[in-house]
Amino acid sequence: MSELWFTRARLRRSGSAAALARLLAEPGRLDQGHAVVWSLFADAPDRRRDFLWRETERGLFYLLSARVPVDAHQLFDIDPPKLFSPSLAVGCRLQFSLHANPVVRRGTTETRPIGNGHRVRKDDVVMRAIKALPKGERATARFDAIGESGRAWLRGQGERAGFRFDPGEVVAEAYDEAEIWRRGSPPVRFHTIDFDGRLTVTDPAAFTTALATGFGSARAFGCGLMLIRRA
Repeated sequence: MSELWFTRARLRRSGSAAALARLLAEPGRLDQGHAVVWSLFADAPDRRRDFLWRETERGLFYLLSARVPVDAHQLFDIDPPKLFSPSLAVGCRLQFSLHANPVVRRGTTETRPIGNGHRVRKDDVVMRAIKALPKGERATARFDAIGESGRAWLRGQGERAGFRFDPGEVVAEAYDEAEIWRRGSPPVRFHTIDFDGRLTVTDPAAFTTALATGFGSARAFGCGLMLIRRA
């Protein structure tokens, strides 16, 4: 795995950043956070995204990136970036937090996207679990589906990404709707789930690689970065 940097950046409370903070306060508008974080890495017009990010509270961002962020517009107070090189072994226990957009490809349990720019039809795991129910029963069933379907999705991620967890070790909650606005097009809407709990590393190399690439969809919009610490 190539070199990675972990950074905490807080949006400043004065100047241009104050106006951005008001935009970021709009519920579910992940496109605003996307644009602000991109400013730290947009050193070339054709630059491809090589970072993950998450806003844990209003204006506070955690970043995992292949490059050290550069605040050319003086919008952030940035802690010194730290080299991301976790020392992990089989059986290592970690506390984790993950804000994710859990989806499965339509007609399969596979969750990895197809490359070459092809669009993949994906199903939200919660809506997929309840869509066969009559509409009047879906609201009641949704709460249970968040936990059950969310943990089932995360368990599948772990099988490929080198970790596992036992029943009762992971909470899946906060099923929220987010939207992305694009000029001249209707907003794209999707749902996110917050996962918190403990996991056990089963394959350190696979797990470290997965941390670098992220989990689930909408990774350009603040989803998929797993925050970890020793349990």
